[in-house]
Amino acid sequence: MAANHILFDQGVVDAFGHVSVRHDNRPDRFFLARNMAPGRVTRDDLVEFTLDGEAVNAKGRKVYLERFIHSEIFKARPDVQAVIHSHSHSIVPLSVVKGAHLRPLFHMAGFIGLRAPVFEIREVAGEATDLLISNNDIGAALARHFSSSDIVLMRGHGSTVVGDSIKRAVYRAVYAELNARYQLQAMQLGEVTFLTEGECRACVDKVEGQMQRPWDLWLEKARIRCEAVPG
Repeated sequence: MAANHILFDQGVVDAFGHVSVRHDNRPDRFFLARNMAPGRVTRDDLVEFTLDGEAVNAKGRKVYLERFIHSEIFKARPDVQAVIHSHSHSIVPLSVVKGAHLRPLFHMAGFIGLRAPVFEIREVAGEATDLLISNNDIGAALARHFSSSDIVLMRGHGSTVVGDSIKRAVYRAVYAELNARYQLQAMQLGEVTFLTEGECRACVDKVEGQMQRPWDLWLEKARIRCEAVPG
């Protein structure tokens, strides 16, 4: 619930996007909200799923079409505990321009690595899809891009990030969007100096250890915002 509200407040998700977390007692299950806007998710809206994307306790509630993003990544990456999919505004341009890759340029974004891979759905499902990850086969193809990365862009769609905790995944989703914004701005000024591979590793090791600090701030801010919204 908190992750959904933080991501909405930080402008990473709007009416669309979703957050999942692996079951703490059953690694073959995960939780994902029912089909709804992230900013309105409550604990009662969470649905339990198998790693095939089948709802265990939907009880007639509509579920997300793209639950297979989450199920297939959890299946392929046992180390992953949380998955976030969004259409954050600065990310999308970098998913469609040839030669313009999402690359880390500041110390909060070392998790991107030298550059984020881009998932091209046409290579899997042809040239007439709605670009949604709407079945296991497409989800599995996307998940393969996470074999060497914790963030993958999706051409004309958005991005997905993973983490070994929900706090780390939220941290990465927020700073991936900020890095993309800075990158688009910097590219207009001239040649950009990006982080080296060694700098990426060092930033992940040192900076991400501070993720509790922004989490506490974001959570407080999101709660104030939610309490100010009637109904």
